Amino acid sequence: MYYVYVLQLKDGSFYIGFTSNLKNRIIYHDQGLVPSTKNYRPVSLVHYSAFLTQKKATDFEKYLKTSSGFAFRNKRLI
Repeated sequence: MYYVYVLQLKDGSFYIGFTSNLKNRIIYHDQGLVPSTKNYRPVSLVHYSAFLTQKKATDFEKYLKTSSGFAFRNKRLI
């Protein structure tokens, strides 16, 4: 199983990521082991989606990082 997740950071911004082990990845973010979010802790998980294939998960992650995906995220996911 592969996951695309949305975290809300301390400053109110959002981080979109992809992983095959969601529980451990959230722990890494909380412990400051992910360079792009370590200065914005604490983080909170606001959404995740599960996919059977890595391709579908990475495609959805890429979509969420586009302007259309940004609007979709704000309207439907958070």
